[in-house]
Amino acid sequence: MPEPKTVKDYIRTIVDFPHEGIMFRDVTTLFADPRGFRMAIDQLLNPYAGLRIDKVVGLEARGFILGGAVAHQLSVGFVPVRKKGKLPGAVISEEYTLEYGEAVVEVHDDAITAGEKILIVDDLLATGGTAEAGIRLVERLGGEIVGCAFVVDLPDLGGRARLEKLGMDVHALCAFGGA
Repeated sequence: MPEPKTVKDYIRTIVDFPHEGIMFRDVTTLFADPRGFRMAIDQLLNPYAGLRIDKVVGLEARGFILGGAVAHQLSVGFVPVRKKGKLPGAVISEEYTLEYGEAVVEVHDDAITAGEKILIVDDLLATGGTAEAGIRLVERLGGEIVGCAFVVDLPDLGGRARLEKLGMDVHALCAFGGA
């Protein structure tokens, strides 16, 4: 009898995307499989069972898919952290550094109430820049982060260590070495 599949088994690797030397970890194959997707959502939730969570924050863009499903399972609200210029209404912004430049993410200025317990969700943790920007936005609005949950961790890029240095509880379902 074959070994049961793990979340990692559902993730496809695409060599040299988006440029040469990159091993792109494609979670769309995980999302497309009902068993794999369900397994991922259940495992993202597991460490936070019994904790108070008021809202789930999803980081653009695949974090919206995962975060929405996690929020649904928890019966809590969902808050998107989006790229600059994508949200209508009043927002707050946070700039962060990428490997190839800078970027800005935003959240509605009324999306989180001070004291709310927040779970941050995204598909992949690489350098941690986007996640750190999301954390800063949540904290600026007075939210208290209970954890940061990811499907994939790329530990060689240092994101986990970066977030843990900020005092964050980091949970990832699988890891791939070698970026």
